[in-house]
Amino acid sequence: MKNSGPLQKSESSGISVLIVLALGFLMATLDVTVVNVAMADMKNALSMSLSGVTWVVDGYILTFASLLLAGGALADRFGSKAIYILGLAIFVLASCLCAVSINGQMLIAGRLIQGIGAALFMPSSLSLLAASYPDERVRAKMFGLWAAFVSAASGLGPFIGGVLVQAAGWQSIFLINVPLGAAALISAYRILDRVPGKSRHVNITGHLLGVAALGFLSFALIQGPSAGWRSPVILGAFAAALLAFVLFLLREISAKTSILPVSLYKNGRFSAAQFVGFLLNFALFGGMFMLSLFLQEARGASSFMAGVELLPMMAVFVIGNLLFARLANRFEAGQLMFVSMTVSCIIALLLFVLISPDFPYWQLAVLMSVMNLGTGITVPAMTTVIMQAAGQKHANIAGAALNGNRQIGALVGVAVSGVIIHLSATWYAGAGFTFLMMGAAYSLAALLVWLFLAAHNGTAASEKNVNH
Repeated sequence: MKNSGPLQKSESSGISVLIVLALGFLMATLDVTVVNVAMADMKNALSMSLSGVTWVVDGYILTFASLLLAGGALADRFGSKAIYILGLAIFVLASCLCAVSINGQMLIAGRLIQGIGAALFMPSSLSLLAASYPDERVRAKMFGLWAAFVSAASGLGPFIGGVLVQAAGWQSIFLINVPLGAAALISAYRILDRVPGKSRHVNITGHLLGVAALGFLSFALIQGPSAGWRSPVILGAFAAALLAFVLFLLREISAKTSILPVSLYKNGRFSAAQFVGFLLNFALFGGMFMLSLFLQEARGASSFMAGVELLPMMAVFVIGNLLFARLANRFEAGQLMFVSMTVSCIIALLLFVLISPDFPYWQLAVLMSVMNLGTGITVPAMTTVIMQAAGQKHANIAGAALNGNRQIGALVGVAVSGVIIHLSATWYAGAGFTFLMMGAAYSLAALLVWLFLAAHNGTAASEKNVNH
């Protein structure tokens, strides 16, 4: 039997591709979870404010999120393998810069450059993975296994971060990317097939307007509590973000080559799944940002103990991913997403009511673990829906759009969580209102899934893809 494409390989080679691509994704995800438990140490070592620490998390997410679509476009133009390797190299070098930082400004600069590298290799990894498994059923299983691999490692992130900080200081959480990155670079060069680029125009103006909109919005949300919400600088930043966003939309309408193809915009399943991705990360990363600080500042845990206490809450992601891989042949992706998001919503609202100084850790861990289990099921299900809707023709840009929306959700979620913490009288009040925020996001996600994904899954399988 002939290969169906340049990336179609034997089963063993396909697993090798899976591992190589997961390594890159692993580093990008790990750098969020690892950093969370080191925030208190970095804050003290570099004399940083709460807004400065928020920038360490959100600075990375900012460039990551705002340049993901550009990364997808560049992968289309110059080839997925070339852009994947370039992004990995930039990420590793930026990690070294973070590790040698002597002040908060230098660390934030390193995090911004890390985000640029991640934005280049993330969309390429998804498109390369999708192309490696043409059969939709097999691809769904491989997305589940891929997400499980990444989730297993990133779920250990808080624990790994706690151990590294305890043993070698906060700088070590960035140095760990050097051996991982080197292994990923060598393996990618040797194992991945070269995929030729396409003659496609890159909408530079549109991408720059998107970066500007997110940058001004991030500045306003992060600096607002300390500068004052009514200060001219903050109001001006909000106005600039709105203007940049409007210009971005106008540019998309008028441009000969829009950043996202019009056919994808018109696909209701694609659009709904994208917004669910935003809401998912908004709740997840906003909640984890709060919990990492809450366990250390309110409960008195060290970086190591915070990592240990977060471990069960994060490790369940892999169980959810593996559950999806097993359930993918029995249930539609939308049905699994709806049940998972509904359960997560109920638990978040329950935590809003229950959280108090008398609320024991084990109950918090159990409830958070069940909530994150639902998230673990939803992520590969959502990825499957996106890739089915986009097809091979738009795989690069669809993967970039999904990760871009998810990272924008994380960016806004962390910023809003920081605002809630700043405005709350106590850490417990801040935790409670953050759980309320999470519940609202999960409930809206469940509603979108019910309206656009779960309710129509019965006919979705028989519909032809818009790109075919």
